[in-house]
Amino acid sequence: MAFSKEAASWLSPSPVQLSPVPQPGQQAPSCAQLPLPANNSKPTIIAFLRHCGCPIAEATFLDLRTAAEKHPDINFVAVSHSDQPSTDRWLESVGGAGSPEVNPVVVVVDAERQIYAQWGLGITSWSHVLSPGGLLSIWKLGREKGIWNRPTESGSRWQLSGNWAVDADSIVRWGRPVKRVDELMDIEQAIEAIKKP
Repeated sequence: MAFSKEAASWLSPSPVQLSPVPQPGQQAPSCAQLPLPANNSKPTIIAFLRHCGCPIAEATFLDLRTAAEKHPDINFVAVSHSDQPSTDRWLESVGGAGSPEVNPVVVVVDAERQIYAQWGLGITSWSHVLSPGGLLSIWKLGREKGIWNRPTESGSRWQLSGNWAVDADSIVRWGRPVKRVDELMDIEQAIEAIKKP
């Protein structure tokens, strides 16, 4: 891993025009790369990841993959703003998207951060990325689960992440941007929000 690439992840990325953050009860944003409703008309849980290499991104992705295996009636999507080669290498390093026969996580690469912007996810602040409590939680994640920083080949540490649950009619039922760098998705809460009564 080149030091220059790791250092570049600390540079603030170029701004993008943000749409309002989708709220529960509203129609979910849709585009060609992330069509909602999906072709199979199942509900969808979406995680917009931090940069590939981030322990929180890895923990979130592993939780998605585990949930996808247990809930084949739900689509699980991870959106990466790292470039395609970096995302592919990172995905391989964390064990892949899951078995093709058992509802694998769909990984969407959004290196231009246009889908992030469509969901209202812009750039964060120093206090978000470097909060002492957040950094302590990330250290605990490493100690308790063995999930540590991996090399950051592309993407920005300043990109805000977020998680949403969208029903089969593409209505947002749960979710928001994360409040702090160490926040993990409450995947059970997301699943509960889109379960049929």
